Amino acid sequence: MNDNTSDNAGVITIPPIIYLVGLLLGLLIHYFYPSRFLSESVSVWFGVLLTPVAIPIALFAMLALKRAETPIDVLKPTTAIVTDGIYRLSRNPMYVALAFVYLGIACWVNSLWILLLMVPVLVVVDQGIIKREEQYLGQKFGDEYLRYKSEVRRWI
Repeated sequence: MNDNTSDNAGVITIPPIIYLVGLLLGLLIHYFYPSRFLSESVSVWFGVLLTPVAIPIALFAMLALKRAETPIDVLKPTTAIVTDGIYRLSRNPMYVALAFVYLGIACWVNSLWILLLMVPVLVVVDQGIIKREEQYLGQKFGDEYLRYKSEVRRWI
């Protein structure tokens, strides 16, 4: 029996969980200590504009991964380095999409707490997910990944 459990990046959790924890914690703090950072009319418009930006980013990223026949699930072994499509612009478009959703919700709710918690959320994503993925991909794909990493930005 082939055990592929160690053939993954060893990330701390799946990325949406990190964003969700930050969002829920921000909502909880906001419930007890409301603190707004924009006028109501502006916050709603920013939320309406930012959140949908994530949809095409995520869709293009998922399609590129599907075409390359490599899993979206970070807990499964990566089978290919995807360097085309949206991955020419960002090495982590799925995380960029999640960040846009998070920021859009922060604006929509108009919560300074959610906005402020975005900083530790992104640090945890960077350190607990992305750095581990980069190390894993570098070990697994060697020069192919290192070349891609040197040519394309981590975020945007």
